[in-house]
Amino acid sequence: MREVAACGLIILIFDAVLCSALWAGLVLLECSGCGGLAGVWAFGAAKWAILHVFTSTLTGGKPQAVLRRLTALLCLLSPVLESGRILMEPPSEPYVAPSPNLSMLLLGLISSSLACVVWEKYLCGDGKIGGDDKSLDARRLLMRMLKYFKPDTLFLIAAFSCLILGVICDTFTPLFQGRVIDMLRGEVLQTSFCTAIGQLALVSFGSAVFSGLRGGLFMCTLTRLNKRLKHLLFHTLLQQEVHFFDENNPGHLSSRLHSDVDRMGRTVALNANALVRSTVKACLMLAVMLRLSWELTVLTCIEMPLLAIVQNKYNILSKEVKDQLQDCHAQNKDLAFQTISRIHTVRSFMAEKDELRRFNKAVDQISAVKRQWGIYSAVLSLIRRMVRLGIKILMLVQARSLISSGHLTIGSLVSFFLYQKPMSDNLREIMYSYGDTVSMVGVISKVFSYLDRTPQCKKEGELAPEKLEGRIVFQNVTFKYPSANQDKPALKSVSMELQPGKMTALVGPSGGGKTSCVSLLKRLYEPQEGQILLDGEPLHSYKQKYLHQKMALVSQNPVLFSGSLRYNIEYGLKECTLEKVKEAAKKANADDFISGLENGYDTDVGECGGKLAGGQKQCIAIIRALVRDPQVIILDEATSELDVEVQHFVLREVLSCGRTVLVVAHQLKTAEKADHIVFIENGAVAEEGTHQELMAKRGRYHRLKEELFSQHS
Repeated sequence: MREVAACGLIILIFDAVLCSALWAGLVLLECSGCGGLAGVWAFGAAKWAILHVFTSTLTGGKPQAVLRRLTALLCLLSPVLESGRILMEPPSEPYVAPSPNLSMLLLGLISSSLACVVWEKYLCGDGKIGGDDKSLDARRLLMRMLKYFKPDTLFLIAAFSCLILGVICDTFTPLFQGRVIDMLRGEVLQTSFCTAIGQLALVSFGSAVFSGLRGGLFMCTLTRLNKRLKHLLFHTLLQQEVHFFDENNPGHLSSRLHSDVDRMGRTVALNANALVRSTVKACLMLAVMLRLSWELTVLTCIEMPLLAIVQNKYNILSKEVKDQLQDCHAQNKDLAFQTISRIHTVRSFMAEKDELRRFNKAVDQISAVKRQWGIYSAVLSLIRRMVRLGIKILMLVQARSLISSGHLTIGSLVSFFLYQKPMSDNLREIMYSYGDTVSMVGVISKVFSYLDRTPQCKKEGELAPEKLEGRIVFQNVTFKYPSANQDKPALKSVSMELQPGKMTALVGPSGGGKTSCVSLLKRLYEPQEGQILLDGEPLHSYKQKYLHQKMALVSQNPVLFSGSLRYNIEYGLKECTLEKVKEAAKKANADDFISGLENGYDTDVGECGGKLAGGQKQCIAIIRALVRDPQVIILDEATSELDVEVQHFVLREVLSCGRTVLVVAHQLKTAEKADHIVFIENGAVAEEGTHQELMAKRGRYHRLKEELFSQHS
């Protein structure tokens, strides 16, 4: 339907050009007639043939019925109107020709367009001219976006009030300038001239003051909006399940949070500002311009549909290019982040040239998209300037006639020209603001899709008992990663029990399911079948914060954040005193090495803990776990880089107070000290028991120890 509307608009413009050519010819040749009523019908028939050929060419030889009816209406309206006038009221003198003025041309175009719309939409049409589903979705998204401005209602009222007052002052400035010019020509009273100068100075000063206030208020509103949207989006992202972050690239999510939210708020807020300002100013200017000269105003208004067609095509192309540019920026940002954050790996493999080549390729892609956008903008600017030049020539011809006949003064003409360019700019700004806002619908839709997303995980429970025994039972747990193959679950009917006060070791080959068990215990994922019980209650029955405080994980490669040692140890805790931190450090036998640092517990660990050695990172992770006083501790080869003496000290400490300890052992020497060993392979429990029992069975545990770790036996 958009294509039909665009074709109809082009036909209207082409018809206006034909009629304008006839009108200009009659004026320049000073013709007094065109063959009478027969000539009017002949011109209508000829125009019908021309428009029919033009429409067929425009639509590829298959014009739709609505376009054929529009061309017929445009061609028959004037002959039928003139014939009806003669029949209803015969003229006293022989009929010569219709009045050669632009008002009849404008009346014919408006009447034809209005009649066609009413006929097609409300009478015999299909009623689908009003818009498609995409435009309705775009309007719905924009209306929802406007609801986020509700807390800033007072700011917006003040901003729009200043906007309207500033527009009024801007509108009347050229009018007073024209009056001053007219007074310069003749003899006027000094008081009248001073009054005109004072009025001009007043509206100019008012324009500057109100425009400045309007800009400041809108920027303040935009800042508040961005703050709210970023907080809301970041909060929503943090609530999503882990699988969501597995599927979505962190660089893209970061780009949505920062770039897209900024662009979304800035585009909607500033475009709404420009749209309202330009609309109000255009209406006021149109009223003043019609008062000065309606003939020149009609010529000015012809520029709008011509620019609308060009701008509409540009908006479509611009939306595609903007989407491509946004994806390229997100990809480039992610590429740079990955390279810089993994510089040790890049340097180890001497891959600097490869990374530089990848980065240059991404930058070249961005440059190509920007170059394409620049070409579109240049072509749009050229066409716009050509249209304005043509309209300007027609206006000068008409202005000469009006001044000669005494219907227009020099001062009024200057005022009109002072209005004419701002009027065109306002119309162009209206179309640009609308198009730019529509082009942001994709970005707005993506941000809202994140805001509306419901986490695909079970809702947390309300259990938070003061005393927790720590007995964990896996009951026929089957689990498959959401993005993995349906036929290959990570865990298949796993059943095992972790006893309080004892250490249970998970052993097995890589990919057997050990990490999956840990992920389910931490509720990073949910099992598809079976359940995990903690003291007889399903894990999802406990409060999330309580569960993660009572169940601590220490991984082989702990994750640290930029900041001090104390910040990383207290991470996620409230009201944790320094004494409590030092007590936990002493339990991990790490207080001496931390106190020996230059700034002690306030020492900065660097980006991702880059200033610490591997063993020091493990010490910090162990302290971070112990300071929470958990009942369940999961050690994922967490002491592999510690001294033997420190390992024994840490294991003795974590086993104290009746804690439940689960050790994911990649080295079987660690598993030998466990009270219970579970050998898991291919997602299932192959065998379990103590070290001596499993060695006596001479099963998978025994074979793995003999094959890989016989040197430690």
